[in-house]
Amino acid sequence: MAKISLIRIDFRLIHGQVVAKWLKQTEATKIIVVNNTLAQDSVMSNIYKMATPPGVKCSVVSIDTFIKAWNKNNLGDGTALILFKDVSTAKQTWEKGFPIDQLQIGGLGAGPGRKAVYQNMTLNQEDADMLNEMSAKGVNIFFQATPEDAKMEYSKVATDISF
Repeated sequence: MAKISLIRIDFRLIHGQVVAKWLKQTEATKIIVVNNTLAQDSVMSNIYKMATPPGVKCSVVSIDTFIKAWNKNNLGDGTALILFKDVSTAKQTWEKGFPIDQLQIGGLGAGPGRKAVYQNMTLNQEDADMLNEMSAKGVNIFFQATPEDAKMEYSKVATDISF
């Protein structure tokens, strides 16, 4: 059974902060990117795998493949850092049976209909609705870009969100 050191939503997935800071902080031996689109794109999957440091395994899998691996052997051995590109994928994975006690939001990008809710982290109404549902059902959600940043509980920010 893998130890899960961090479950993070970050639209950039594997990038400098994840590689340089979060891997060190979490002592993860593998990164699992859960994303249906990327799981079908071998070129992009390989780019993410090449961005992973030596000695750290990287898998890019669909939600269903991830759930099957979770149900089979709790993701095998080692220490896993789980990455989602968006709130929707995290919520779908959780709804299909992956237990999420703590969910870190590291970055969701900007764009039309998105509003900065904490530092440079943005949400739209759909994200907020999904996070509100997960939070109401016991998932501890927090914003934290880097390990040096203090955690900001989603519940403290959620009351101020209006679109």
